[in-house]
Amino acid sequence: MSLTIGLIREGKTPPDKRVPLTPKKCGEAQAAFPGLQIVVQRSNIRSYSDQEYRDLDLEVRDDISACDVLMGVKEVPIDQLIPHKTYLFFSHTVKKQPANRKLLRAVLDKHITLIDYERLTNAQGERIVAFGRYAGIVGAYNGLLTYGRKHGLYHLKPAYQCVDMDDMQEEFFKVKRLPPIKMAVTGSGRVAQGALEVLDRMGIRRVSVYDYLYLNFNEPVYTQLRSSDYNRRRDGRVWDTQNFHQHPEEYESTFGNFLPVTDLLISCAYWHPAAPLLFSEADTRRPDFRINTIADVTCDVNGSVPTTKRSSTITEPAFDYNPATGELEPPYSRPENITVMAVDNLPCELPRNASRDFGRQLIDMVLPHLLGDDAEGVIARATIAKNGELTEPYQYLTDYVTAPVQA
Repeated sequence: MSLTIGLIREGKTPPDKRVPLTPKKCGEAQAAFPGLQIVVQRSNIRSYSDQEYRDLDLEVRDDISACDVLMGVKEVPIDQLIPHKTYLFFSHTVKKQPANRKLLRAVLDKHITLIDYERLTNAQGERIVAFGRYAGIVGAYNGLLTYGRKHGLYHLKPAYQCVDMDDMQEEFFKVKRLPPIKMAVTGSGRVAQGALEVLDRMGIRRVSVYDYLYLNFNEPVYTQLRSSDYNRRRDGRVWDTQNFHQHPEEYESTFGNFLPVTDLLISCAYWHPAAPLLFSEADTRRPDFRINTIADVTCDVNGSVPTTKRSSTITEPAFDYNPATGELEPPYSRPENITVMAVDNLPCELPRNASRDFGRQLIDMVLPHLLGDDAEGVIARATIAKNGELTEPYQYLTDYVTAPVQA
């Protein structure tokens, strides 16, 4: 199939330096799919410069309106949408996010075909492209950075100031100054795996959940907590993972078991609004509440981690939660405060690495379907809008796009 893909310039503010395909991945894609041509829109924002694309004989130009498919990362500003085109980006509309109602309405008005990366799945319903691994990598790193700053132990160079992950790893030796603290990582998906990768490379020992709860160590340790480790059924019946995902409201948190033994919490687990909170604000005032630093990698504001009352930014990643008042304060204000890292766009801190990882997934898992007959329905399942209408799986968004938009 002959197809021209245009890599669009990111237009959202604050700017995002990631790209769907790096220069080398563009070359690899064109070699793998003979009918494919990739054109790059000029940008001074990307972590990969225009010249790096030109150096690999890729065309770089301002006008990409002649391309068949336009591919970006973040939401495209409404005034930059080109009518009757096919777009791939993270639209953040499938959960009826209020901020993007106008965007989806514009997509329909302009008869745009919108394919959302978040909805690209295999036959088992598992996502096939995501930046989650790098959210976990940067999130765990930021958690250790925040803990070190809070306690005056060391100063890690912020990830966003590192050239790439190799540069960031040069900082890992500093965490050898950690005392024998305990760290809990929640989750088992891509995000959690990224966090575990960092802790392992830092040389921090992993221990079982039982040993974490009941033994003391003379070195820093961590454990990985799956949903069954800190939730239970309200009716007392045996744990059922599938049932938990389908009916999270039927479960309650047992995370209270970990509050007296955990110093640093790295929260990486997906959370459904109907699911239990890890703990309550009242719990933070318990005499045995030991957690003093939280890396809320999932960053659900007013979600599973109740101290995450707002998100933070890459340049100002931390804030303090005062358990006595329930108010937020500047980071590292008082020793008794809980310091929270809640950056909501963590992969942007290592944009070159994150982009390489994402491009690998696109080439292996998406382009064969986009450039083929999509017999497995991968592209169809992710297509939210087409020909000015919501597709069948996304008809539930009708009230979302027709509701009055606040000025």
